[in-house]
Amino acid sequence: MNRLTLERRQVWIYAVAIAAGLLTGGVWPDTAPVLEAWLWPTLVLLLYVTFVQVPLWHVRDAFRDHRFIAAMLVGNFVVLPAVVAALLAGLPPDPAVRLGVAMVLLVPCTDWFITFSQLGGANVARAIATTPINLLLQLALLPVYLWLLLDAHPLAGWGLTDIAPALGVVAVPLLLAAASERWIEARPTRHAWRERLAWWPVPLLAVVVFLIAGAQAHAAWDALGSLAGVIPVFVVFLLLGGAIAKALARLMRLPRDQGRTLAFSLGTRNSFVVLPFALALPPGWEVVALIIVLQSLVELAGMVFYLWWIPRHLFR
Repeated sequence: MNRLTLERRQVWIYAVAIAAGLLTGGVWPDTAPVLEAWLWPTLVLLLYVTFVQVPLWHVRDAFRDHRFIAAMLVGNFVVLPAVVAALLAGLPPDPAVRLGVAMVLLVPCTDWFITFSQLGGANVARAIATTPINLLLQLALLPVYLWLLLDAHPLAGWGLTDIAPALGVVAVPLLLAAASERWIEARPTRHAWRERLAWWPVPLLAVVVFLIAGAQAHAAWDALGSLAGVIPVFVVFLLLGGAIAKALARLMRLPRDQGRTLAFSLGTRNSFVVLPFALALPPGWEVVALIIVLQSLVELAGMVFYLWWIPRHLFR
């Protein structure tokens, strides 16, 4: 078992973890508070081992290829938000469903998109170079997008103090990862530390989705219809992401490998970063976190399709 094999099989690992969580929460509902208590520290660890793979101190590297970074930024932060707005218009008026879909589809992936870029014959160097700028921009722009696209009335009175724990869950691992990157790059012998940490995102995410499923088991069964209704939206998003990447690659005259990288970036979303904010929502909004977990499963299954579609048809 090597790391690449583990990442290829992650969709099945997460599916088993979710099923085990639903079973645990359904059979032993009293365990929900315990599972929820373990969720936050596990999420901090997950975000740290994820962020430490991102070259946070090398943001300038992303701007060396002007055409590629322009296509990446326009695709992720201009075109796709417009696509999300159109998809939201077709959803039922349930504010929790709309919030969950918007939160997860507005933020580009900064972790497994690199793995799938490698598997799909894309330009991995470009994928790595753009991750820090994608991460920093999504953290800055997500509140703006949500304000523009959604009706904030149901969350009126829910202020900064309510999301402070979620901000801490994101900010602390981000700062620790930046400090770790400095420490690792100070000596070549320390690079093995980052390689060891690269094994941990998959098992830690499996634990996170198990804890979410267990803690929210009853909410998941109650929202089964709503959850099933958003799956077509996520499938359409995957197809549009690839098509938009093809159009932008032609417009910017990108080489084939960079076009593939663009497609994997536009098709993958960053559920890790938005999960803490979804979990910090007040009672009655549990479906938001469940939608984010569901999108991850649909996306991972979609990446199997992408690995066939992108190198064989979209960017031959």
